[in-house]
Amino acid sequence: MLNLKLGLSALLLEGGAWSVAVLWREHSDAALASYLVMHLAASVLLALLLFPFLPRRIAHPRWAAVLLIAACSYTIPVAGFAGVLVAFVVLRVYRAKKVRDDFETLLLPEFDQHQRVPRVFRHTGMRSFLSNSGIPVQSRMGAMSALRYVPERTASPLLRTVLEDSSEDLRLLAYGMLDNLEKRINHSIAQESDALRAMHLYDAHDPRVLECVRRLSDLYWELVYQELAQGDLRDYAMQQSLKYCDRVLEVETDDGAMHLRRGRLLHGQKDVEGAAREYARAIELGLPAARVLPYQAQLHFELEQHAQVRALLGELGRWAVLARLRPIIDLWTRAS
Repeated sequence: MLNLKLGLSALLLEGGAWSVAVLWREHSDAALASYLVMHLAASVLLALLLFPFLPRRIAHPRWAAVLLIAACSYTIPVAGFAGVLVAFVVLRVYRAKKVRDDFETLLLPEFDQHQRVPRVFRHTGMRSFLSNSGIPVQSRMGAMSALRYVPERTASPLLRTVLEDSSEDLRLLAYGMLDNLEKRINHSIAQESDALRAMHLYDAHDPRVLECVRRLSDLYWELVYQELAQGDLRDYAMQQSLKYCDRVLEVETDDGAMHLRRGRLLHGQKDVEGAAREYARAIELGLPAARVLPYQAQLHFELEQHAQVRALLGELGRWAVLARLRPIIDLWTRAS
């Protein structure tokens, strides 16, 4: 913005400088000094007046820009002051027009969250993909078919989300795939059971017998964990897994992972005291606390012991845990 006071002051000082020079007609040092001082003051005021009109790219640093304008006005007699004024007027009025780009804005293509690179499968976000009714049924069926190549523990809960879908084709495909998973595990159970019966004369401490019993406990637990067994079949699978788990612990009493398994089975059977005891025993045997603390917190939550839940989740927060547990930990720890 133009500062009129600075402008008038600069003009008066410049005019006064030449007036003094005219009045002092003699060629004296006093006349020259008076002119130079007043001309210098006028040049500085002119520089301060014109500085705000400089483009930002050349107005930094400020002192250098002011000094340059003042120097141009001061060092050139008569024409310097007027020339600087004319130069700024010309540059202001006839400055080069800004070149317009061919494209002022570039519109990005519409993002399709369902698009993926061909021949590459990632099951991250698959749950929301399968449950999105806005996606064509054929695309979702293709995604479900790809679940055959992922671990069963990942595929089973994803398929279960489709069982309530509005598309009958998707529901039938999900039922068929879940049934195949269950049959596969039951077939493995039958094979291990036959192998165990064939070793009935072997000692219980024999490594082959122990490994067979362990696999049977694992297989029955998979039926429970993947929710492939429901109702009475689930209760039966838990009882069988617990039976074989106990047989392993009779020989290997210091197996922390099997104690955790036993705690989860007792937890599923509503044996609160037994589950708490097994969880504590698993940690005593050196099992990482991060593997046990979530189940202990769940147990205390079911008992409405919220103070213990908060303490356990606070301790769990110091460990590197799964990303899906982090919001739960943050919720409980913030509440404290």
